[in-house]
Amino acid sequence: MIPRPFLKNSRRALLLTALAVSSPGWAAEPGLNVVASFSILADIAREVGGPDVRVTSLVGPDGDAHMFEPTPQHARTLQQASVLVSNGLGFEGWMARLKRSAGFKGLELMASEGVKVRTFDASAQAHDSGGKGDHHHAPRDPHAWQNVANAVIYANNIAKGFAKKDPANAAAYRARAAAYSERLLALDAQIRRTLAALPPERRVLVTTHDAFGYYAQAYGLRIVPARGFSTQAEPSASDIARLVDQVRAQRIPAMFIENISDPRLVEQLARETGATVGGKLYSDALSPPDGPAATYLLLMQGNTATLASALAAAQRTP
Repeated sequence: MIPRPFLKNSRRALLLTALAVSSPGWAAEPGLNVVASFSILADIAREVGGPDVRVTSLVGPDGDAHMFEPTPQHARTLQQASVLVSNGLGFEGWMARLKRSAGFKGLELMASEGVKVRTFDASAQAHDSGGKGDHHHAPRDPHAWQNVANAVIYANNIAKGFAKKDPANAAAYRARAAAYSERLLALDAQIRRTLAALPPERRVLVTTHDAFGYYAQAYGLRIVPARGFSTQAEPSASDIARLVDQVRAQRIPAMFIENISDPRLVEQLARETGATVGGKLYSDALSPPDGPAATYLLLMQGNTATLASALAAAQRTP
């Protein structure tokens, strides 16, 4: 005969096991708690990490990392992380302060490590910065993800970092990065095919800020930014007048607003020049999950489709 206390304890163990299986609150958590600086990096980290990580983004969808101001809640989020994924290249000018505030002790990965960096003209850089923030003083363009080939570097860097922190799942991280890289390279080829159909005079456009330099360099466009490479840089009246003259003189056919920026400057330029507003581009952030740029792959596909369609159809300025 089985003793009653044994039966009682067995039933309790079975109940706890059932709760662990059926209740989300009891479910086993993934091994790595990852914080990414902004939504695009968070998406790439999820692709590489798969079920072995849980990823939180400090700057969320449609968020402007240039204007981001961390809160105590962001510090608490980072404090609990085992891995931090940053872009680097001066993009997160607020990150050093946030890490100090959080007392972050985990592993920080610089996703852009190893990319061929695009640089800005130093004098223009100083003019655009207005002396505000760490981000504005580096003569390097931080928006490296706008070249899809660089996103392959990002994915591989993230896989290496995850493997270092979680060696038991290293093979899985490498395999997911390799599979994701194949999709990225296919997208890169698709972008090149799509834009190759545009004649040279249709390959120039105006954007809200200088976030698309890597894209233009990789895919054969010329981009005239209404602002510098930060959304904080406000053009003066004389800057706007010079830009209007440039759009007219070069007969730039179209200009584009961005998901993270106030559209009024571009709309003003369009009114004054007669250029077409060609649509919205996603520059430094994904859309919300139900939007058209919910992942990095969708962002790059959508931007390319918007650019190709608008530049092909727009009437050139007189």
